[in-house]
Amino acid sequence: MKPVLCVFGTRPEAIKMAPVVRRLRETGAPYKVAVTAQHRGMLDQVLDIFEIVPDYDLNLMTPNQSLADLNARCLTGLNRVIAECDPVCVVGQGDTTTVFASALAAFYRGVPFAHVEAGLRSGDLRSPFPEEFNRVAASKLASLHFAPTDLAHHTLLREGIDPTAILMTGNTVIDAVEIARARVEPMTLPEFDAFGLITVHRRENFGQPVENIIAAIREIALARPGFGFIWPVHPNPNIKNRVHEALGELPNVFLREPLDYREFLSALSGASIALSDSGGVQEEAPTLKTPVLVLRTETERPEGVTAGAALLIGVERTAIIENTLRLIDDAQARKAMMVERSPYGDGQSAGRIVHALANRYLGGSDAVGRAS
Repeated sequence: MKPVLCVFGTRPEAIKMAPVVRRLRETGAPYKVAVTAQHRGMLDQVLDIFEIVPDYDLNLMTPNQSLADLNARCLTGLNRVIAECDPVCVVGQGDTTTVFASALAAFYRGVPFAHVEAGLRSGDLRSPFPEEFNRVAASKLASLHFAPTDLAHHTLLREGIDPTAILMTGNTVIDAVEIARARVEPMTLPEFDAFGLITVHRRENFGQPVENIIAAIREIALARPGFGFIWPVHPNPNIKNRVHEALGELPNVFLREPLDYREFLSALSGASIALSDSGGVQEEAPTLKTPVLVLRTETERPEGVTAGAALLIGVERTAIIENTLRLIDDAQARKAMMVERSPYGDGQSAGRIVHALANRYLGGSDAVGRAS
C-alpha cells in the first residue's frame, strides 16, 4: 500500500501536524514524514517532544534566506522526495512556504494534495505576507480540504471548492495542546504579582510596528514594576537586536531564547495575558484560558475575537499601552476573556483527518487495519 506523505518545515507546522502523524502511527496506516527544515532548531524541538523521526530531511535553512530562494529549494527538494516516496497523497498544513511548495510539487507530479487548516483568509493577499498567498494558492491545488472552523468551511464554499472535498475537522493545534499540556505545569514568576507573555515574528511587523511594540512594552514595564513580562525573542535579527537593545536592562522584562513547546505552553498557561502576532497563539491561548491581545491590524482567525477570548488591537503604541494596562489592572476584564470552550476545536481533529484520508486514499479504515 502506498504511503501518505506528511510534509512540514516550521515549528508551527510541526506542532499542528504532530497529532496527525501520531494518529497515522496509532492506526497502522502507511505513512512517511518529510521535513524541509525551513526553521531548523525550532523544528527539531517539536520533533523531539512528539517523537517524530523524519524519513526525509531536506535541511534547507540558511541564514537570512530569501523567500524566492527558499521556495525554489523547497520545490526542487520536495519534487525529488515525492518521486522517490511515490505517495498515495501529500498532506501539508497551514500557510508557509513549505506548504505552498508541497502543494505545487504534488500538483506537478499528479499526486493528490490534502490541506490541513484550509480556508483561513485575511482578505489581503499581502497581509500576512507571504502566508495569505500561500494558503490561497494551496487551496487552488488541493484535492481535500480540512477546514478548522465553520467560518473556514464557508469560505471554501464561497470560493467554489467542491463541497464533497471539504471536511470541517477542528484545528489540530488543540489536539497538540491536549497531548502536551498533561506534562507541563503553569509557569510562575515568584518575584512578580503576575506576568504577560509576548511573541512577535511576522514580517509585516518588521520596522516601525516592532518599534511601536517595543516602546509600548518599555512604557508598560516602567509603569507597572510589579508585573513581569517574558519575551521569547524570535531569532530573526530584524526583531532580536532591537528588543535586546531597548529592553535588555529592565528588571521585569525577561528576554529568552525561543522556548520549546512544553516550556511555551507552561508560560502561556501561567500568564495573565498574552500579546502576540502569532496565529497559533490566537488558537492556543483560549484553550488555556489566557486572554490574548493580537498585535495585528487584521486576523484570519476571527473566531477568537467573536468568542471574546482575543482582542485585535493593532500595532500602534498608544493602543497597545491602553489595552495592556486595562487587562493588567482589571481582573474582571481578564476573566471575561476566559472562555469556557475553545472556538477552534475539541482535541479530536487528527482522528477525523486520518479517518478521511483512509476513506479517500487508503481503501477505508478496514483496509488500513489489515495492512497494519
